[in-house]
Amino acid sequence: MPQLDLATLATGWSYPTTVLYGAGSLRKTARACGQAAIQRPLVVTDPGLAGLPMTADLVDGLRAGGLRPGLFTDVRSNPVAANVEAGVRAFSAGDHDGVVALGGGSALDCGKVIAFMAGQDRPLWDFEDVGDWWRRARPDGIAPVVAIPTTAGTGSEVGRAGVITDEATHTKKVIFHPGMMPKTAILDPAVTAGLSPKLTAATGMDALAHCLEAYCAPSWHPMAEGIAVEGIRLVKDALPRAFAHGGDLDARGKMLAAAAMGATAFQKGLGAIHSLSHPIGAVYDTHHGMTNAVVMPYVLVFNRPAVEPKIERLAAWLGIAGGFSGFLDWIIALRAELDVPHTLQALGVPADRFHELAAMAVVDPTAGGNPVPLDVAAAERLLKDAHTGAGV
Repeated sequence: MPQLDLATLATGWSYPTTVLYGAGSLRKTARACGQAAIQRPLVVTDPGLAGLPMTADLVDGLRAGGLRPGLFTDVRSNPVAANVEAGVRAFSAGDHDGVVALGGGSALDCGKVIAFMAGQDRPLWDFEDVGDWWRRARPDGIAPVVAIPTTAGTGSEVGRAGVITDEATHTKKVIFHPGMMPKTAILDPAVTAGLSPKLTAATGMDALAHCLEAYCAPSWHPMAEGIAVEGIRLVKDALPRAFAHGGDLDARGKMLAAAAMGATAFQKGLGAIHSLSHPIGAVYDTHHGMTNAVVMPYVLVFNRPAVEPKIERLAAWLGIAGGFSGFLDWIIALRAELDVPHTLQALGVPADRFHELAAMAVVDPTAGGNPVPLDVAAAERLLKDAHTGAGV
């Protein structure tokens, strides 16, 4: 069977939503909007992307397709409720009927939540991912979304939720509804080719964390688990290349696929990597993917009693010798190759609020998926280890 050339391949598939893949796929946005019955899209992106040629090209392409786009750029790197509220006001003022979300996970999450909240009559936090709170929503009030990732990390383009920070409590909250799934995700490797090495590393390690935690989660979901395994393989192959050579469209495409696969797989569960990272990011505004990368090996060691046989199988599949220890060594070497700090201290996180962060971590929605039960004492010990480098 001939090897696929992902630098030139243009194809599509549907799992869990329609995905358009290929360099130049950004030009298909107007068509995707038409298929979603969007005529007046609100383009949601962040201030850094707003002035770039790709954003102007996107807006021009929408206009050329007969659509009437607006532009909203008030999105923080860790979006807060005020960003969503401002977006809903812009959505209403412009009489928009859908959202085109362009950017990294923050812009995609914020865009999806804006589209969700535009037709709701209850406050945002009433739709936190707790029990069946999503049933409080008016499904017919959810506007359609077309999502275009500019980083290969969160996979939010194929997700049914958005992470928004509650500034009053300094906590990241997951807003969830099945209807938040974008109608189409557009994965264009050329869009990510200009991403800096630092952001390539941070977002790529986020994709790896999603796949790894989904694979290790104890719940039964063999489809998601299989997707996670292949996602990890793609990261192993492509992330160092994308980091070293940003214009490598084959590597960029594989990382976009891995990111979408991670977000598809983590319906199986996440774990302590994320439950520790969320409060750190909420309190200190650290980059989510980079924080995941820093704490990853410490959580892996903590989970070793429950996951060692699975990691041994995974290492064998990836061609990594040495079982669990070999896999851990690969993670540490990959972080070093990508210039990821080895400790939270090197990331700039102080050590004065660990008990508070630990208490926040154990009630984070992702904590329940950790293979080893996480209590406050264990979470605090993990934070201390990750701060000093103990045990890794």
